[in-house]
Amino acid sequence: MPTPEQPSLIVRQKSPQNIEFPFASLSDWLIPTELFFVRNHFPSPDLDARDWRLRVGGAVERPIELDLDSIKAMRSTTFTAVVECAGNGRVYYEPPKEGLQWQNGAVGNAAWTGVLLRDILEMAGVKRTACEVLLAGADSGVVDTNKKTASPGPIAFARSLPLEKAMADSTILAYSMNEEPLTRDHGYPLRAVVGGWFGMAWVKWITDITVVEQPFLGYWQARDYFRWERSLGEPTLVPLAEMEVKAQIARPVQGAQLIAGQPYRIFGAAWSGEAAIRQVQVCTGDGKGWREGRLLETERPFAWRLWEYMWTPEEVGRYTLRCRAIDGAGCVQPDLQRSDCESYAANWIIPVEVTVVSKPQTYEEEFVI
Repeated sequence: MPTPEQPSLIVRQKSPQNIEFPFASLSDWLIPTELFFVRNHFPSPDLDARDWRLRVGGAVERPIELDLDSIKAMRSTTFTAVVECAGNGRVYYEPPKEGLQWQNGAVGNAAWTGVLLRDILEMAGVKRTACEVLLAGADSGVVDTNKKTASPGPIAFARSLPLEKAMADSTILAYSMNEEPLTRDHGYPLRAVVGGWFGMAWVKWITDITVVEQPFLGYWQARDYFRWERSLGEPTLVPLAEMEVKAQIARPVQGAQLIAGQPYRIFGAAWSGEAAIRQVQVCTGDGKGWREGRLLETERPFAWRLWEYMWTPEEVGRYTLRCRAIDGAGCVQPDLQRSDCESYAANWIIPVEVTVVSKPQTYEEEFVI
């Protein structure tokens, strides 16, 4: 049962199931699997590992087929990585945008165990002509029936990675999450973990890997999960890839009441794409500008950083709390939303409004007859 310390998950869609982590309850560096957000485009397939196979083909010297036991017998690797749905924070867009109205909990940090995608590709022998690696899941369906954006009949969820990212140490095929086998909703028996990239690249329930010699232009890359790029003057489509630098406040929550003269811990998490978080700055709206927050835990590539800032409000009144992250590449979290990201990559600063009062508020019970 939900408690004040651990509220229940937030259901954004019942079918297919899409569930948000209550970010205000953040306490630990790793999010437990049972609280981890779920993003599904189609119903979760019910796969039996005894029948499941991973097929690797395309521009390879030796097409192969592997069962789960064969993959688990390979050299394993474990690393912690944060994954954020590309639509996280969509509810803050003005004017509103189409899509699931995620607030700030479609993100989470977990420990993933599996095998390097590179090791499997090397078993198959990637040809010199290879360009990208296409990952396809067992989930499928029809998208946007009778709309202009409709899919051409039933399709699988499939996304490609540039060969360089597919061969990187930060890309694995995982069969374990937080030291337990993957759950059905989190991609059992095998999913991609693509450190530093938005969640659409983390394909779940993988059954097929195809090495391709031309950029992949499938539905989930050319019609969805893209942004606009203006480097050539006129905007052109570019598939979404790396996560954007971002910090979020978990507590205090919007509308909280704080007591003047009492210290309060402002707390949250920050993450970025390929670069590590270097700073989190906090502004409390009391005229003192941006101040340095304290990063918690040891820095680990592709994991998020929890952070805190101790603030003692001196005067009663309303305050606007803001935080911003800066990563090792020098990217600074923006103040305002951008127009070229469709309904994705909502990484601008989201303020939290609080009220400072002179003493705790008490209320007499009221009864309505």
